[in-house]
Order: sequence, then C-alpha cells, then structure tokens
Amino acid sequence: MACQSVSAVMDEQALLGLNPNADAPYRQRAMAYFEQLKQSPDAWEVCAEALAQGLYSDDHIKFFCFQVLEHQIKFRHAALSAAQQQLVRETLMKWLQCQLMNAHPEKAFIRNKAAQVFALTFVCEYLTLWPKFFFDILSMVGLNPNGVDVYLRTLMAIDGEVVDRDILHSAEDTRRNTLIKDTMREQCIPSLVESWFQILQTYQRSHPELTCQCLEVVGAYVSWIDLNLIANDRFVHLLLAQMSVEELREEACDCLFEIVNKGMDPVDKTKLVESLCQALHAAGFFSVEREEDVDFLAKFSRLVNGMGQSLVLSWTKLAKAGSAKEAGATLQALETKVPLLLQLLVHEDDDISANIVGFCYDYLHVLKQLPQLTETQKSSIEAIMLAVIKKLTYDDEYNFENEGEDEAMFVEYRKQLKMLLDRLAQVSPELLLEAVLRVFSSTMQNWQTAPFMEVEVAIRLLFMLGEALPASHGAHFSGDAMKASTLQEMMRTLVSCGVSSYQHSSVSLEFFETVVRYDKFFMVEPQHVPGVLMAFLDHRGLRNNSPKVRSRVAYLFSRFIKTLHKHMNAFVEDILTRIQDLLALAPPENGFAPLLTSDDQLFMFEAAGVLIVNGESPVERKQALMRSLLTPLMDAFQLLLAKLPRETDEERQAALADALSHAVGFASRTSKAFSNKQTVKQCGCTEVYRDCLRCFLPALGCPVQRGALRGSVRSFLHRMIICLEEEVLPFVPAASEHMLKDCEAKDLQEFIPLISQITAKFKRQVAPFLQQIFMPLVLAIFEVMARPAEENDQTAALERQMLRRSYFSFIQTMTGSGMNEVMANQGAENIERILFTIIQGAVDLPDPVAQKTCFIILSKLVELWGGKDGLPGFSDFTYKHIVPACFLAPLKPTFDLSDAQTVLTLSECALTLKTIYLKQGAEFLHFLQTEYLPSLQVTPQIAQELCQVLQQPDLKVLKNYIKAFFQRARL
Repeated sequence: MACQSVSAVMDEQALLGLNPNADAPYRQRAMAYFEQLKQSPDAWEVCAEALAQGLYSDDHIKFFCFQVLEHQIKFRHAALSAAQQQLVRETLMKWLQCQLMNAHPEKAFIRNKAAQVFALTFVCEYLTLWPKFFFDILSMVGLNPNGVDVYLRTLMAIDGEVVDRDILHSAEDTRRNTLIKDTMREQCIPSLVESWFQILQTYQRSHPELTCQCLEVVGAYVSWIDLNLIANDRFVHLLLAQMSVEELREEACDCLFEIVNKGMDPVDKTKLVESLCQALHAAGFFSVEREEDVDFLAKFSRLVNGMGQSLVLSWTKLAKAGSAKEAGATLQALETKVPLLLQLLVHEDDDISANIVGFCYDYLHVLKQLPQLTETQKSSIEAIMLAVIKKLTYDDEYNFENEGEDEAMFVEYRKQLKMLLDRLAQVSPELLLEAVLRVFSSTMQNWQTAPFMEVEVAIRLLFMLGEALPASHGAHFSGDAMKASTLQEMMRTLVSCGVSSYQHSSVSLEFFETVVRYDKFFMVEPQHVPGVLMAFLDHRGLRNNSPKVRSRVAYLFSRFIKTLHKHMNAFVEDILTRIQDLLALAPPENGFAPLLTSDDQLFMFEAAGVLIVNGESPVERKQALMRSLLTPLMDAFQLLLAKLPRETDEERQAALADALSHAVGFASRTSKAFSNKQTVKQCGCTEVYRDCLRCFLPALGCPVQRGALRGSVRSFLHRMIICLEEEVLPFVPAASEHMLKDCEAKDLQEFIPLISQITAKFKRQVAPFLQQIFMPLVLAIFEVMARPAEENDQTAALERQMLRRSYFSFIQTMTGSGMNEVMANQGAENIERILFTIIQGAVDLPDPVAQKTCFIILSKLVELWGGKDGLPGFSDFTYKHIVPACFLAPLKPTFDLSDAQTVLTLSECALTLKTIYLKQGAEFLHFLQTEYLPSLQVTPQIAQELCQVLQQPDLKVLKNYIKAFFQRARL
C-alpha cells in the first residue's frame, strides 16, 4: 500500500526521463520535476520515503532521490523543521539498514552519493543534533561488509567536506570544520581508529577491496589525528604485513607515506622514519633488484621519497635551531638512505625513478650547505651524476617521428633530471664538468659505432652545462679558466669530430642546439665557422630528411647568423646562393610539400636580411642583393594577385590569399635586419622597399579574402613606418582610403594603431593627411558602433569594446602628439559630437580601461583649449559636461573602487579636476562651491575641503582625498 501512496504523489512520467536513453521531452520533464522537488518545502519527503522503504529498484530513480535529499541538506537544512531534520536522519539509517540485508550491494555511484549525503548531514548536525553519528553507524553496521563499505565511503566524503586542503573554504566553514575536528578528537577518534584496525584485520584476506578502502581512510585521517593511535607496533606490524599481500601492498605503501608525511617534532620524526626503515629493511623491502612488480615499486619509491624528504626537513629545522648533536644524527640517518635512493633513481622504469627525484634534489641541497664534503658524500655525488646521465638516455622505443603520450612523459621526466643536474652543478661544478668531459670525450671518439642514444646524451650533457654552469650573456669562454678551457675543448671536439653527420634526427637536433647555445665559442675560434655553416646548409641541417630537424634548424640558423654575422663577410653571397631555393614562395597549386614551411621561411628571410645588411659590401652591392632577394616575392605576388579575383572556389581563394600573405610577411621579415646603425637609407635599400609598397598596396582593393590581405599589408606598413621614415608617407593616404571601405569592427580596430603610429612618429608632417582622414575615420567608427548586434553575441560585444578602446586611444594620440589643431579644424558640430563620445566613454561605459583613456583626453583638452585664450565655447563645455563627468563616473555602481584598474581611472579623474583648476583658477572653485557641489547635496564644509585640496601642489594628497571622498559619498 505504501508503494501505491508514494507513486500517487511522485510523477511517474517524469521519472521515466531519468533513464539515459529517454527521449528529450521526458528528460526535460524529469529536470523540471527535479527543480520542483528541490524548491518545495516538503515535496522532497516523498523521495525520503522512497529511499527508506526501498520502493524503487531502478538505479537512476534511487540516485535521483538522493540528489533531492542532498539539495535539501546542502542548501535548506536550516529552514527544515525539527521533524523534517529527524526524517532525514531516519531515512539515512533505514536505507543503511536495508544495505545490511541486501545480498548484493548497490551500484558504486549510488553508494558514493549516499556517502555524500551522510557526510553533509554529519557536517550540519554532528555538533548539535547528532553527536552520536559514528556510534549509531558503527553499532548498526558492525562488521557487515555492505555496511562497512558505506561507512568507509562516508568517512572519505567527510574528509572531503571537512579536511581536504585542496578545497577552498570560507572563514566560517573553516571555523566550523576546526570545531568538528576538535570534537571528533575528544569524542570518537579512538573508536574510529579501533574500527579501522578491526576492518583491516578482519577483511585483509576475504575482502581486499574493503581493506584498500580502509587504508585510504587511515591515510586521509592520519594528518590531523593523534599519530600515536596509528604509529604503534600493532598498526605498523599490520601495515608491513599487508605490504606483502599483492592486492593490498600499494595501498599499504600509500598509507605509510601519509604517516611519514605527518607534521611533527624533528627529533620524533627522525625516530619514526628510522624505526619504519629498520622494519622495512628487515622485511626485505630494500632489496629493490629482486622486486618485479613495477607498480608496487613506484609506490615504494614514493614512500622512500617521503621518508627522505622528512629527514631533510628535520635536519634543516635542527641545524637552524643549533641542535648540532640531533642534526648530526639526522644527517647520519639521511646518509644511510643514499644507497636505496640510488637503486631507485637508476631503476629502468622511469616512474620509479621520477618518484625519488624530490628526495635526491633535497639531499643535494643539504650537501650544498655543508662546509666540507666527506669522501663518502663525494662518492654519492658522483654516483648520482652517473645515475642522471644514464637515465637521461633515450630508450629504443622512443618514437621521434610521431611523439605520443609516452614520449611526452619522458620529456617531462628529463626536465626533472635537468633540475638534478643543475643542483649537482651548484654542489660541485668541478665534479660535474669532469664527469661530463669523461662521458663526452669517450663517446665522441667512437661516435661512428655508438648507438644514437649514447651520442645524443653525450651532446645533450654538453648542452645542459650551459644552464647548469651559468655565465653572463653566454660568456662561457672567459672568466673561470678551468671551466672555459674544458667547454672549449668539448666544443672543438663537437664541431671537428664529424658527429654532425650522424644519421639520427635526435643527434642532428642536439648538435645544432648546442652549436647555437655556445655561439660565443666561434668568436674565440672563428676558424670553425665555415665547417658549421656547411652543416647548417646541407643534408645535415636545412636539407635533412626529417621535417622536424629542418624546421628547428631554420630557427637556429637565423640565431647563428644574427650572433656571428661579423664572421660571415667572406661567405655572404655563397650562403645566399645556397639558400636561394629555400626562399622560394611555395605556389598554392603545387602538390609537393616544400622543404620548409612558411613559418620556417620567415627565419630564413630574416637571416638573409641580416647577412645583406651587416655585410661589408658597398652600398650598391647591398642594394642589388636586397633587390634580388625581394624581386621574386614581388613577381610571385603580382601573378597570384591577378589570379585571386578570378578564382571562384573558396578553398583555392584561401590558398592564394595565404600565399600572398606569406609573400608580404617574408618581405616584412627582411626589414628586421635594419637598425639605428644600419638604416634602410644607409644601405641604399629605400627604393626596393618602396617598390614592395607599390606592389603590395593594390591587394587592399581586392574584393575577395579581404581580411587576410588587409592584415598582412597593414603589418608591412607598420614595419615600413619604422624603417622607411618619411619615404612611406606618400603611400599612406591611398592605403587608408582602401582600408576604410566596407569596414567591420575588427578592421577598424586594427587600422587605428597604424594611424596612431603615423601620428606619433611624424606629428606635424602628417597634419594635412590627418586633416583629410580624421572625420572619415571617426564617422566609419560611429557607423560600425551604431549597427545593431545580437544581444548574446559575445564575440561581437568584445570586438565593439576593443574598437571603442582603439578609438579613444586614437583621440589620445592626437591630443598627446600636438595634433589638437586637426580636431579643432573639424567644425563646431563635429567637435561637439566627438567630445560627447569622450564624455560618454568616461561616465557611461563600465570599462575602466576606456574610462581612464577618456579622462586623460579630457585633461589634455582642458590644458590645450581651456582658459581665457582657449577654444571659444570650451570653458562653457567644461563646466556643463567635463566637471559633472568627474563626479558622476565615480558615483556609478559599476565604478568598483576595490579594482586596481578603476583606481587608476579615478587618479586620472582627479588630475582632470586639477587641470581645470590650473586653467580656470578661482572661477572654477567658486563654481564648485556655489553651484555644482550643492546640487549633489555636498555640505559646504566638504565642498570647501575639496577646494582646498585642489589648490595644494601635492598630487598624491589630491588622489588619496578624491578616493576617500567617493568612498564616503557611496556609503
């Protein structure tokens, strides 16, 4: 009958929608029903009844009922009546009782959700309504496996709610959680610990999964309970026994790790670790080589790492406290762990090795702090070095051409080993240099017959020394004579022994990386430059079989050329001839993949530019070389541009536009070679770049693929403004006209910085052009901003915001570059319209970045146009609009005075008021005191105070006062 009564209340149709395979209308109905049950003050009770009486066998309905219950406890517990709170407790206990009688336990996801609901109820009621929470549960479940499972899951859920440090809690929750833990320590922890011991002992053979769960609970709780309850003979003996049981050993290891990790007195910690180590040693766990289970060894390595780091921490505390005897004993304990550390560090399984790296790193840090090293410690350092060198080596399975997850993990592991190498260098740089020299020299003598991984790691070690033994600006070959001569000897061997011909991509990459890291070597021994250049240029480098090597070498070649161009004068034209085919623009219709990608070609063009510009050729020759570099790009560009408008297929259009963009990008990249010492004009290259402009600018008028073409040509113009100086100016008006046609918000936003750059650089030189373009640009911005946009279109909203910011930045550049005359000559109506947009930007837009810019503009305009001799009518505008803006903006609810960016805006607002005072004088103060501030209900006393602060010379005082003024005003 009960089932009938409940089903009459529960919406059976809605419950059908809980099935994952249900149709959308049913699922929507189920969601609506869920919301209804959550919000109703008592409708949820049907779910409680269904759980207590076990009315539904469908797992999804059970889960649903627990979810409804969870919501009530989590969000409405305080609003529940005493009877309803009692109903929750009874429901949970009745459901738990049912579990004891079930032949089969519930599905894991239901047990987890039930545990969560138990835990939430515990958090809400343990301190007040349900102090016997654990007693009630333990007395009910006893040692029933189903009941123990729910009990253990509940304990883990409570840990998540009350203890877990990874979860951020409010101050109130933290206080509550502390009180819960204190009360548990006083009232029930010994009983809980006893229950854990019984569970571990009872179920270790029959129910290993329950034992593992219990070990996890012990590990979680040990961090905040009395350690003596766990770290005692009977418990540790039990845990050590379980480390020999295959199904339990990994969890037992984790549990011991948590025990070792517990914060405690350093002397006690040393004793705990030592007693544990003796027990582990006696049980044979230190014989790592005999253990075949790598998963267990990874856990064991983590445990040893925890013990080692605990000893290091104890030693640090004791040494700092001046407890020499105890610190000595702890150091002795540390030293005895080093053989085990080395066994684990050098283990062939990288996970096992990686888990001990932390201890190894910390141990080396201890050695670094010792005044003198013993022979044993020096031997330990050498052994660690050899282990690191061995473990840095690739294995046969590493897939260089198709790197996957395993390869990524090895790369990460190598980074950890690099940290050890860096630490070794700090402890004993001489020993490290010696060890690397030994390995490197012996490998290079036999590189032709050595496996690739040995050759790669030998060069890699030389490369890693560059960071392990730091030098200012890469000056490894001066200063410390021993270091300099050793590195020089190794570099000489590297570039002269022929190893660059080794046929493996990893060796090729390491060779070129190392050559570029130690590029200063070639300044000491420049006779090796030609040989290395050939390696870059032939099948070993830029023409290597591996695309990965070719790509990286293109970048490294560019760096090599930039650093050593002074040593390349004799080879400039030879190099340019040899790389000519690598500089060809890849035609889009060609099915063959070029040797280098377009991104790689950028580096090649930059290198070519550096060679031409910095060579010792006469100006005429530089001009000819630059023309021969850029003319093929211009020719290809004109052919492709002629094809583009005729192409109808969109994919082909995009491919052509890409090729055109690459041509412009390559030409742009060559200009990076110029500097203040070697300008375009001094190199005689002005005309060839002007020719590029003539060639590229027509692309702005192309009716298709406008976005890509405009972007690349605009970037080229930016570069030319820097390089060509005023020679670029004749090209700007036509380019601007094209770019203002059929604009989108993004086009304008990207075009404005170009005009701002021209304005800031050339100032009065471009006044006529600015006069001409100013209003068309402003009107284009207004037109785009006025277009209707969809309410939820986030991309469009962001583009508008960025355009607005760009517009204000442009006006700021105009006023800041002395171009205010251009604005003043736009006619009264246009000026007024622009001024109102700035007022609107300062007051109405909840965008502190834009607001700050607007106040900077207003301040500048007051400075330029304010006062008796200023722009006619501007003083009137100042009193009617600028002064109110300075007060209305900070009073807006969206003006967040706790936000750093907004505070900067407020500072600019204060500076605007100060500027008005400096231009208008006593008249402004009179206006504030008699007219404006009274209209805001500001008292005469505060008005007078503000006026006095405005008259003080110290701006900091004004900014602080204004902030306090508005904080008071908003209370």
